[in-house]
Amino acid sequence: MPVMPRSPALSDCSKAGNESCCVPVKGVTMSLSQYQAIFEVSTRGRGLYEITQDVARQLKLSGLQQGVIHLLVRHTSASLLIQENADPDVRVDLESFLGRLCPDGDSLYIHTMEGPDDMPAHVRTALTTVNLSIPFADGSMLLGTWQGIYLWEHRVHPHRRTIALHALGTA
Repeated sequence: MPVMPRSPALSDCSKAGNESCCVPVKGVTMSLSQYQAIFEVSTRGRGLYEITQDVARQLKLSGLQQGVIHLLVRHTSASLLIQENADPDVRVDLESFLGRLCPDGDSLYIHTMEGPDDMPAHVRTALTTVNLSIPFADGSMLLGTWQGIYLWEHRVHPHRRTIALHALGTA
């Protein structure tokens, strides 16, 4: 696969003879700002915990109006997802499905030092995701009507999970 050359700055596109590298917008000056925060979520054990309001509070603190939020759960036995937040049966069904797919105490696992739920928790995380990106405009996340942001705890016992948030945008 060929390596793409580094794009010149916007003002240098026409001089570089490579107009396809970028499209300058005349008369528009954009200054991006960033905001970073780390927050914790206490879980009561395995299950989905809605954190939409926690993320919305951080967005408000950022003072940013338009851009993207990136979230990262800093653990290997928990994950993040966007899912329906209207019917709690959805969360029950998701947990039931993953429980069937990744049962605790399966003899397949050799990593059992931290208990019979540890390796299944790692597999659950590998099958889901530890990060999310969510666009926002007018200071609000652009989630769908029934969408919420969830921390999915994959361990049986309570934990304190740390989430890193990075917002990039304009005020």
